[in-house]
Amino acid sequence: MVSNVTSYSGNGLRDWLAQRLSAVVMVAYVVLLAVYFAMHPVAEQTSWQQLFGHVWMKIITVIVLLNLVVHAWIGIWTIFTDYIKPMWLRVCLELAVILVLAGYLVWGIDILWSV
Repeated sequence: MVSNVTSYSGNGLRDWLAQRLSAVVMVAYVVLLAVYFAMHPVAEQTSWQQLFGHVWMKIITVIVLLNLVVHAWIGIWTIFTDYIKPMWLRVCLELAVILVLAGYLVWGIDILWSV
């Protein structure tokens, strides 16, 4: 069996399943937010602070951020693997994407837990 160390799981079926499950988690989160803002139509800073002031909402949002990173990584890795043939260029781009995604994750968690 040949596995690529830069894929998410080293298995195409697991990568596909992880991307689909992460999409379901993100859709559920968007529905949760839509329902919340349908019930609380005034979208001011105080309503955002009330919503994200709850620990359960912070935990759910961190889970969604992690799912977003996994989803994005699998998609970008697939595109790079399919369309960028020089190995050195693909590895450089993959490292850049990893750094950017890690930075966004840390930044999102920092913003979320500072509320």
